[in-house]
Amino acid sequence: MGLVNSLVETFRFKDTIFYKEDSDLNEKYNALKLLSEEYPNNKEISKEMFIVKKGLDGENEIAYQLKKAHIGMYVLRDIKVQHEDLNAQIDYVIITPVFTYYVECKNLIGNITVNDKGEFIREYTFSGKKIKKGMYSPLRQVEAQREVVRKIWENNSSTIDKLFASKKFDYYRRVLVVAANHETILNTNKAPKDIKYKVLKAEALVRQIEYDLNHRENNEILDSKKEMEKRAKSYLDLSIKDQKDYYEDYKNKFINKKKED
Repeated sequence: MGLVNSLVETFRFKDTIFYKEDSDLNEKYNALKLLSEEYPNNKEISKEMFIVKKGLDGENEIAYQLKKAHIGMYVLRDIKVQHEDLNAQIDYVIITPVFTYYVECKNLIGNITVNDKGEFIREYTFSGKKIKKGMYSPLRQVEAQREVVRKIWENNSSTIDKLFASKKFDYYRRVLVVAANHETILNTNKAPKDIKYKVLKAEALVRQIEYDLNHRENNEILDSKKEMEKRAKSYLDLSIKDQKDYYEDYKNKFINKKKED
C-alpha cells in the first residue's frame, strides 16, 4: 500500500512550494537603494541599481509564473554551490515529480536570436543607435553550473551509483534559459534542435515542464511529495550563504575608491 499511497499523494499534490525564496539580488537592491538616498547624484550607483533591478524583476517574473503552475513542485531560488575551487550560482532550482531543472534567468533589454550554430545574438537600441552583438551563451553558463553539481554528486556517490546513474544525470537534471522581459522577442527558429526547447520566454516555462512530464521516457514512476521535499532539502543543505555586507561593498566600490583615486 506504500507505493499506492505515495502515487495518490503525488497526483493530489499540485502546489508550488518555495523551499527557498530569498535572493541576493534583494539584498543588493536594498543596499544600493540606501546608498542612492545618501548619494543621490552618483551616476554609477544609479546605473548599478538599474542593472540589479532588472535582474530582480526577471527573477520575480519567473516566481510569478511558477506560482501559477498546477503541477506540484518544490522551488529554490538563488542557490550557490561549491566543489573545491569551482563555484556555481543557480537562479532557480525547480524540482518536479520526475525532473530537476536548473534555470538561468535573463531579463535583458532588446531581442535575442539563437543562430544555427547555437550562438546568442542580442539586438537593442541605445541613444537612438541600433546595436547588434554576440553575447556569452547563457546556456553554456547554466550547463557549467550543472557540472559543478555533478562533481558534488560524484564526490558523494558510491561507485555503483556513478557507474549506472551517471549516464542519466543530464536526463533527470535539465537546464533552461528563460528570457523574462515581456518585450523581448526571442528568435530560435534556426537554433539547433537540442537547444530550441532549452531557451524560452517566461510565459512558456510551465508549459515546457508540463510537456517534459507528459513525454517522459518509459513512463517513469512519479516521485511523491515527500521525495520531492527530500530532494529540495538536499539542495538547501548544499547551498552556501554569502556573508557579504553589500552596503559596504558598494560603498567601497563607488564612494571610497573614488576618494582614494
